[in-house]
Amino acid sequence: MIRCTSKFSAIVVAFFLAASGQQPAPVTVAKANRVLQQWRQAHAAALLDDFGQLSRYREANMRLKPPTSGESRVVFMGDSITDIWDLPKYFPGKPYINRGIGGQTTPQMLIRFREDVIDLEPKAVVILAGTNDIAGNTGPMTLDEIEANYASMAELAKAHGIRVVLSSVTPVSDYGQKSANLFPLRSPQKILALNEWLKDYCATHAAVYLDYFNAMVDEKGMLKRELADDGLHPNAAGYAVMAPLAEKAIGRALSGN
Repeated sequence: MIRCTSKFSAIVVAFFLAASGQQPAPVTVAKANRVLQQWRQAHAAALLDDFGQLSRYREANMRLKPPTSGESRVVFMGDSITDIWDLPKYFPGKPYINRGIGGQTTPQMLIRFREDVIDLEPKAVVILAGTNDIAGNTGPMTLDEIEANYASMAELAKAHGIRVVLSSVTPVSDYGQKSANLFPLRSPQKILALNEWLKDYCATHAAVYLDYFNAMVDEKGMLKRELADDGLHPNAAGYAVMAPLAEKAIGRALSGN
């Protein structure tokens, strides 16, 4: 159930209704769950050794010099959607640092938040997460648990003078065969509920809400077909939509508005 009383925009309502009326067939969910279990098994050893994957950016962090005087360094923290984002291409000349790791969930990001965000001394952090939590990549998680991890990262950032930008979870779609293993495990209702919480949290905790969702959703409540090839990960056109929204949100965060 959506845990809020604010009025949804027409497009969000359409998304909820479309999703609730177009549930994937059980066999599709079963297949997606098998793929998820295979993914967990393949990554089990690595997750046991380094659950937060601190090793991923350890050397890069050691090589990174402190920000120069007047540098508005920004860290992008997230999962695969951030990991595969070519930041220099979409933000040329900007001191933006990518610290995304494919497949990660918010508890993993929380573990590495000090090393991959705080210690890099950014002026702001852009957090994009949640879709893998909903899918259950590192085990079942409630919305309350996901929200608590978001809040913990935001509180850590603020305690160190880092401005916070919380991104909406992007929409998903079941367009095309490539989406079959990704869409069924990402509940559209949970995406809506988490985004509503993120928006409310930002409004009451002096953070900036970065709304990718409404810019990327179609009239059926799905991720626009032309913005992704697998129903989840943005393609070049998807990132072209996201980049100016992120730039605007970063500007608001850095200016304190």
